[in-house]
Amino acid sequence: MKTNTPNEQKNLCSLRLAWLCCVSTVLAVSSPVHAQIAPAAVDDVSVKLEKLQQQLTDQARQIEILQEGRTQKSEPSSISATDDVSRPVRVGAAPEPVAPPVVAIASEQPGILTGKGKLVLEPSVQYSYSSSNRVALVGYTVIPSLLIGLVDVRELKRNSLTGALALRYGLSNRLELEAKVPYVYRYDSTVSRVVAEGTANDNVFNTSGKALGDLEFAARYQLNQGGGSWPYLIGSLRVKSRTGKDPFEVVTNCVTACTNATTNGNGLPLELPTGSGFYSVQPGLTWLFPTDPGVFFGGVSYTHSFKRSNLSRQVLNGQFESIGTVAPGGVMGLNFGLGLALNEKTSLSLGVELNSVDRTRQNGVPVLGSVRTQLASLLMGYSFRQSKDTTFNLSVSAGLTQDTPDLTVSIRIPFSF
Repeated sequence: MKTNTPNEQKNLCSLRLAWLCCVSTVLAVSSPVHAQIAPAAVDDVSVKLEKLQQQLTDQARQIEILQEGRTQKSEPSSISATDDVSRPVRVGAAPEPVAPPVVAIASEQPGILTGKGKLVLEPSVQYSYSSSNRVALVGYTVIPSLLIGLVDVRELKRNSLTGALALRYGLSNRLELEAKVPYVYRYDSTVSRVVAEGTANDNVFNTSGKALGDLEFAARYQLNQGGGSWPYLIGSLRVKSRTGKDPFEVVTNCVTACTNATTNGNGLPLELPTGSGFYSVQPGLTWLFPTDPGVFFGGVSYTHSFKRSNLSRQVLNGQFESIGTVAPGGVMGLNFGLGLALNEKTSLSLGVELNSVDRTRQNGVPVLGSVRTQLASLLMGYSFRQSKDTTFNLSVSAGLTQDTPDLTVSIRIPFSF
């Protein structure tokens, strides 16, 4: 059976009431003859009409009560539906804007610019380990499986520990400046065999170095407003000095020259440098695309190192070996990944970093044996927000190519003021 809505019932009652009013009007204007003939019938009809009118009035009142009840029930349901998709707000107060989740980005580029007038102090510690093997054949082969001569086997293990203090300041909501001061400690172990002697004994050469590293300065600017289907774009410019101990300042284990390391020494530095020895500039572009509950991120960069002229290398006995002009190869970098917020305080990230290093040139020509080097790393990051001003960031990097460091672990703790 079809059930009428309250509005339909109200309209139907109104029609009935109008119809009865018409009937009463007709009866009221009936001929006196009819009134004289059947006065009892007219009275009976009047009584019934009054009862029907009372019933219609009661029904109309009930319909109004039902409509008021439905209105009161619909209001809480709409509020609860809203609560399912947004956080609770106080009645009569405008809702506060919900900030996007803070996600740990595995790349070193910070994902959120410092606010205007804000200061961020970020101490960090980074440990890196790498190993490589080199086999040199000194002799000639009669057939591919027979070697006449000596085999030079060299294994290198490198350990590096860098402590740094970075300072960031927001000039505006879209522009921030950064300065970074590193202190580097390095320790290398080289296992080799003397080529000129037919011996199976290994020689171990240990060397280390510790000093101030290369100071870095950077500026970042948010290029667009972002939001919707557009990512946030951040342009950056990083400048690296050569305040660290220069590779050309340390003494190399060569007697007179390192052009023939088999007869003049092993060609290894007696003290490890803590800087690159070259000024460099790195423009870059970073993009962030928030998609609840995570953030896609990525970036491209290019590092250009400025060449140096009239260089020389210090060898044993206080002598110097002339090198000339050296121009390091440029580095093209690419990184991308995904950050996922687990809750309001914890997030994880996974990314990949790729770098292509061009050949180094000496006196305008590529260095003998220098080739383009491909570096690739798998990045994993973890972030925990201790408070609104303090965050703990941990990242681990695993090398995917032979020339990439095997393991890199970094801990950063930014404090906001």
